[in-house]
Amino acid sequence: MADRVTVIGWDGSPLTEAARAALGAATLVAGAAHHLALPEVPPGAERIRLGSVALAARRIAAHRGTAVVLADGDPGFFGVVRTLRAPEFGLEVEVVPAVSSVAAAFARAAMPWDDALVVVAHPRTLRRAVNVCRAHTKVAVLTAPGAGPAELGLLLDGVHRTFVICEELGTDREQVSVVTSDKAADHSWRDPNVVIVIGGRAGAAEDGGWIAGRDPATTPRGWTLPADAYDGDLGEGETEQLRAAQLARLGPRVGDLVWDIGCGSGAFATEAARAGAAVLAVDRDLDACARTDAAARRHGVQLQVVHGTAPQVLEDLPEPDVVRVGGGGAAVVSAVADRRPQRIVTHAGTRDAAELIGRDLTEHGYHVQCALLQSVELDTRAWTETERSVAFLLTGVLADRTP
Repeated sequence: MADRVTVIGWDGSPLTEAARAALGAATLVAGAAHHLALPEVPPGAERIRLGSVALAARRIAAHRGTAVVLADGDPGFFGVVRTLRAPEFGLEVEVVPAVSSVAAAFARAAMPWDDALVVVAHPRTLRRAVNVCRAHTKVAVLTAPGAGPAELGLLLDGVHRTFVICEELGTDREQVSVVTSDKAADHSWRDPNVVIVIGGRAGAAEDGGWIAGRDPATTPRGWTLPADAYDGDLGEGETEQLRAAQLARLGPRVGDLVWDIGCGSGAFATEAARAGAAVLAVDRDLDACARTDAAARRHGVQLQVVHGTAPQVLEDLPEPDVVRVGGGGAAVVSAVADRRPQRIVTHAGTRDAAELIGRDLTEHGYHVQCALLQSVELDTRAWTETERSVAFLLTGVLADRTP
């Protein structure tokens, strides 16, 4: 096992005295090609071109001597430290940090970033990173080959964002470009790069906040809002209690893409967006689309409204994680199930309709739950009934998809 492992972050600035001392004593040095070309790397040290960090960690663990791992930015922030500290390697690690590439990117853009979300995009997580960019107004994306600015721009089709693309930060080839998201695919971008994605209607308070990322204090308490929050313009099947049950069953979260089919007033779509998810709100009625857009504006959330008739309009929409079907009945639910979202929630007015939907979901491989929900609104001044609603709430859960 290596006697000592020092991880040195490098941001293009001169190495600190501590970093120089550790590097000068190293008998093994791991890093990217531009790290291994640094003049401070001892000529007699064994060199490992850093590709798979796990493979490098195994070689370091078998090395008898002093090892140094060089990494861009802060190696403890979405960096190599996590892998090197894994128990199976048994390495004792010391870290000499540097400015993270995210901090450097925001510095180049002269922007604060305490209100930004930070995501990692590689081919496996690209879709979820794009969903975060859909739902939030300031996101830093740490990219990878095959999941860079061009791919981000292509998957953000229909959503206008501004990209600040920082290529090869800290090197002589550093370049910062500002393009709109629809133009990002027209260029070839050098790795490594960081993309700052900004835009949308809502923004952070000018005086900053108390927590990094999204300030929860900007969101009203409660999963659902009363009817008067939507100017009282709620349709059938949009009661507060039913919406709360639907949200509880779907559990929309950051990184998800939610379809709300038959969005009506936009109440459910707005509340799913308040949870941090990206939302596509679909309706065949132009007035419903306008109401949904107005509700999103009023409550300061990001969502995309799609005008069209389901199920036909669904064919060109990006892959959903969870879906609420507020209108269209069994045919729309069946078309949604063909797309294999992890969860589907809908409601029916009669038991026969509920059984028809439930059987179809079962045939698609979903585990189906159904509950009869009855709610009664009371005027607490006189304790008299003001409104009564009854609905069958159906949920389909796909067991073979990761939640």
